[in-house]
Amino acid sequence: QVQLEESGGGLVQAGGSLRLSCAASGLTVSSYAMGWFRQPPGKEREFVAAMSRSATTITYADSVKGRFTISRDGAKNTVYLQMNSLKPEDTAVYYCCAGWFPAYDYKGQGTQVTVSS
Repeated sequence: QVQLEESGGGLVQAGGSLRLSCAASGLTVSSYAMGWFRQPPGKEREFVAAMSRSATTITYADSVKGRFTISRDGAKNTVYLQMNSLKPEDTAVYYCCAGWFPAYDYKGQGTQVTVSS
């Protein structure tokens, strides 16, 4: 059974940083394209970042490019999203997914990120 468990969300002031973690079980993060997407309040889901299975392709939404970094630790079977210079518009529920957004195979339950101005 595949499980993706996000953690690391919370309340932060604008300009601050958070690191989200996605611990995987039932799959190997290096065997899947892994990514993050988010759903701001009252809005549709939107792509944030993704990493190919080989880690040779990494893509970001224009809105987070230069501020967010996706990475993975094979030994811990965990994917990370380092978020710097956070803005109020980054407020959303953040989800980890296995597979390419929006046609991912699995997703986690999500973690809330709230950025205050």
